[in-house]
Amino acid sequence: MKTIILGDTHGNDIWKKIVEEESPDKVIFVGDYFDSFDISFAKQMYNFNEILDYKKSGNAEVTLLIGNHDYHYLPFVYENYSGYQMHNRMTIENAFYENMNHFKICHSIDNILISHAGVSSTWLQKCLRATNTESYGSAKSIESLVNLVWEFKPTIFKFEGLDPYGDSEISSPIWIRPKSLQRSNYDNLRKEIIQVVGHTQQRFIDIEGKTTGGRYYYIDTLNTSGEYLGIIDNEIKCFKINN
Repeated sequence: MKTIILGDTHGNDIWKKIVEEESPDKVIFVGDYFDSFDISFAKQMYNFNEILDYKKSGNAEVTLLIGNHDYHYLPFVYENYSGYQMHNRMTIENAFYENMNHFKICHSIDNILISHAGVSSTWLQKCLRATNTESYGSAKSIESLVNLVWEFKPTIFKFEGLDPYGDSEISSPIWIRPKSLQRSNYDNLRKEIIQVVGHTQQRFIDIEGKTTGGRYYYIDTLNTSGEYLGIIDNEIKCFKINN
C-alpha cells in the first residue's frame, strides 16, 4: 500500500506529475487549494477542478482536507486572510458548496493524524465541550471527533488568538503554527500520535526528526524543496519531485 501526502498546492499542478510517477493507492491533499500570489485565478480554479475530477475518477483513494485559504471562502465564514481573492469569492464559494461532501478537516492512518495545520490538545478541549465527549484517545477517535464538529459546528474553526499568524495554542487545525502545536502537545498528544501537517512553509521536510523528535512532519514544501511525504508499508518516507 502506497500513500502520498501532498502539502499546500495554492494552484500548483505539480501534483499531477507526482501521482503519475508514483501511481499511489491513496493520495491526501492537506488543503489550501487557492490564494497563490503567482498563479492566475483561472489556473487556480482549473487546478481545483482537476483535483476534484481526480478524486471522483476512482483512480486512487483521494482525501481532500480543508485549509485556512479555503475556509475563508465558505458561505458561513465572515473573515478573510492574506491572498483573499474578493472578486472571485462567489466562484470559489460555489465550487466548494457544490462539492462539500468531498472535504473534511482531518484524516488518520494508524497512529498518524493528518490535517492542514495540526491538532492541539488545547483546542481539542473545545471539541470535547461542543460534543459532550469525555475523551479522545487514538488518532482515529480524534479524526472522528474533529470531523463531527466540522459537520455540525464549522465556525469553531475560525481564527482565534492574539498572534496575527495563528501562533497560539488555542488556534484550530486550519490555523495553528508548529511552535504552538508542539508546545500544547508536549505532555500528552505528542506521546500518543504522529501528526502530518502543511500550512507553515518549510525549506524541507525534517524526515529525521531533528527538531520534532519524529512526532511531527511539516510538509508545506511543494513550492520550496519540492518534497512530499509517503507512507509505504507503514513506513514514513520523504520523496522529491524529479525535475
